[in-house]
Amino acid sequence: MSAQRPYATLLAKGEDRKQLILSAAQRLLTLNGWRSTTLAQIAGEAGVTSAGLLHHFESKEQLLHAVLDARDADDDAHADRTGDVLEQLEQVGARFERSPHLIGMYSVLLIESLDPEAPLHGRLLARQRAAIDTIAAGILRGQRAGKYRNDIDPAVKAVEIVAFLNGMETSWLLDRSIPLTEIFKDYTRSLTRQLALVGTV
Repeated sequence: MSAQRPYATLLAKGEDRKQLILSAAQRLLTLNGWRSTTLAQIAGEAGVTSAGLLHHFESKEQLLHAVLDARDADDDAHADRTGDVLEQLEQVGARFERSPHLIGMYSVLLIESLDPEAPLHGRLLARQRAAIDTIAAGILRGQRAGKYRNDIDPAVKAVEIVAFLNGMETSWLLDRSIPLTEIFKDYTRSLTRQLALVGTV
C-alpha cells in the first residue's frame, strides 16, 4: 500500500497541473480567442513550462477540445435534458451567473468558429444542432402529453429558443447589469402562452 502512495501523489499533482492549464486556457481564450492565444502564453499563465503543458495536451487543438469538454461537463452536471423545457429554460440565467468564465469562453470560441475551416467548427455546429434537437424533443414530449399545442413546429421553436440563449449570453457578457432572472422569467412566461393549449392560460 505504501509503495502506491508516491505514484498516487504524482497522479494527483498531474491532475492539479492539468486543471491549472485548463483554467489558464479558459481565461486567455475568453480574453484573446484561440487565434491570438499561444500554448506558450497558456503555459506561462498556468505557471508551467511549455514541455509541461505538452505533457498533458499534445496540441493546441487538443487543448481547445479539453476546455470545451469542461464546459460540457458543467452543463451536464446542472441540466435535466429529459425534464420540462420551460422549467429548465427559466433556470438558465443561474447557470450564467454560476460559470461566467465558461460562458465567456464558449461565446468567444463560437464566434471564432463560424469559419468552416476553424478547428472547432464541426464540434460547435454539432453542439448547436444537439441543443436544438434536445429542446425540440422536449416540446414534442409536451405535445404528445397534451400539454402543448400541436400546431407549433417543435424544430422551428427550438431554433428560436437557442438563438435567444446565444443572444442573451453575448448581451450579458457585454453588460453584467442585465437582470437575468427577470428576463428569463418573462421569456418563459411568453413561451408558456405561445405553447399552451387554447383556454389553458
